[in-house]
Amino acid sequence: MTETKRDSVDQAEVDRFSAMAKEWWDPNGKFKPLHRFSPARLGYIKREVCRHFGRDERAADAFSGLSFLDIGCGGGLVSEPMARLGATVTGVDPSPVNIEVARLHAAETGVTIDYRATTAEEVLPAGDRFDVVLALEVVEHVADVPAFLATVADLVKPGGLVIAATLNRTLKALGLAVVGAEYVLRWLPAGTHDWKKFVKPEELEAPLQDAGLTLLDRRGIVFDPLRFSWKESDDTDVNYMVLAARPKA
Repeated sequence: MTETKRDSVDQAEVDRFSAMAKEWWDPNGKFKPLHRFSPARLGYIKREVCRHFGRDERAADAFSGLSFLDIGCGGGLVSEPMARLGATVTGVDPSPVNIEVARLHAAETGVTIDYRATTAEEVLPAGDRFDVVLALEVVEHVADVPAFLATVADLVKPGGLVIAATLNRTLKALGLAVVGAEYVLRWLPAGTHDWKKFVKPEELEAPLQDAGLTLLDRRGIVFDPLRFSWKESDDTDVNYMVLAARPKA
């Protein structure tokens, strides 16, 4: 009897972000925090991918020849920078509205990306595998975290990388990422995050290790109020990223 892989999509989360889709590329709109957050996150991705694959971080085409899968790509805020660095990028999101926004913006800016209104679980049976799999700010929105991460791990090639970013389930994160960001500062619409679905680092890392990946790094990102920007940190109490690799065959 063939086991059916459980779909990790939470439809309520898809509907919530679909309703905001047209604002993805407005740096002063509902996704303003993501635009502010992106430089630190993109800098980490570029540095670690170049280090792992022996690329020149200063090169305009540093990712040339590498295949990327951006899971939960939304409007394409990460997919586009990866493609501009020379990567062959596939962006998937279960929201057709988000994908249409991403496709239109890519067309307007002349960037070639394979956008698909689908899920990671639906990509897997096709047999496609990628040098780099990104799961950024999506883990806290799925219905089944271990199942989702097992799929993420299965999608990376031998010798490839997984980079996952999410929110830690701590009281500090509740105060800053939910109460502070949504209800006090109003950086995000109220109800964007459910603190109970935040993921502790060990809950993210264990499924990746169980799937045969080797953990390489855990890094935090914190808000710098003096510069009104985000920066890398050893503090993983709120936002953090995990880097893992599949050993070469």
